[in-house]
Amino acid sequence: MNQSNHPGLSGLPKFRGELRHNEPMNRHVSWRAGGMVAHACFPADLDDLADFLRALRHDEPLLFIGLGSNLLVRDGGFDGTAVFCHGSLKTLRLDDDGLIYAEAGVASPKVARFAARHALAGGEFLAGIPGTMGGALAMNAGCYGGETWNYVERVLMLNRRGERIERSAADFEIGYRHVGLRAASDEWFVAAWLRFPAGDAQVSQQRIRNLLERRIASQPLQQANAGSVFRNPPGDHAARLIEAAGLKGCTLGGACVSEKHANFIVNPHNKATASEIEMLIGQVQAAVKEKFGVELQREVKIVGEHQRTGEAVA
Repeated sequence: MNQSNHPGLSGLPKFRGELRHNEPMNRHVSWRAGGMVAHACFPADLDDLADFLRALRHDEPLLFIGLGSNLLVRDGGFDGTAVFCHGSLKTLRLDDDGLIYAEAGVASPKVARFAARHALAGGEFLAGIPGTMGGALAMNAGCYGGETWNYVERVLMLNRRGERIERSAADFEIGYRHVGLRAASDEWFVAAWLRFPAGDAQVSQQRIRNLLERRIASQPLQQANAGSVFRNPPGDHAARLIEAAGLKGCTLGGACVSEKHANFIVNPHNKATASEIEMLIGQVQAAVKEKFGVELQREVKIVGEHQRTGEAVA
C-alpha cells in the first residue's frame, strides 16, 4: 500500500489490507449504480481495521459498508474513505456461555443458518435480510416479525482512535429501523453477542426454508435493488400506499418501481444512475403524500455529492 496516495493517513507501516483510490461504488452496492469513493479500505481483520483508524486523520469522512444492500452513493461520489467489512470482519462462533459472536461483516443469512444448526430459535428472520450484521445492528433490521435488537446481549464498537468499546442495549436509543447512541460519539459496530433461546434445529431450518420461499415469491430478487426503500408507517404498509397511488411500474430513466413489490425500486438493466433512483424515490414520496397525507420515510441510506453539471458519470 502506498500511504502517500491517501492524504489522511500517517504512520501505518504494517497495514495488511488493501487500499484503493477512486473506487466505483456501482461494483459494491446492490443497486448497481452510483459514483466513486475517494478511498476504499479493505482491512485484513479487526486488528488491521483498528490500526487503520488509529492512523487516519481525525476529520476524514468515513463510510462503513457491508454488502451495500441498503446504500446509494450519489453520482458525484463520496469524498472520504469507505471501509468494507464484508470479507474481513467475518468471525462467527458459538461461545461457551451460549452466545453467538458475530462480527459486522458476517452476512445476516449466515447467522440465521448458524443459529439453526446449533438448535437456537428466533434468528430465522435474519435469513431474509440481504446484508451484514453491521447493517442489521445499525438500523435494527427486521422482517417477518423479528428484529435484530430483540436478541442483542451486547455489542463491540470501534472508535476513531481504534479503541474497542463494549456496550449494552442501554447505551442506545432503539426503535423501528433506527439505532443511535444516547451519547454522541464516532463509533461503529464491529461485532455483537446474540442470545437466542433453545429450540429445535430441524424446526428452525424449515422456518428458514419457508421464509426464503416467501421472499422469492414476493420480491424482485432477479433485478438489482436495495430491499425495502421505505419504512412502514404506523399501522400501514409502504407497499400498499405506493400501489394504491398507482405507482407500480412507474419509471424514471433506468429506475423503476417494481411491479412485483411496490416498496422496491429496481434497476432492471443496470443502467440507472443514482440520481434517477433518488429522484424516483422523491416522486414516490410526493405522490403518496399528496394522495394519502402520509410522509414515507426512507429506509435506504443516501450519501455523497450530486453530479456537477458537465461532469461525466462514473
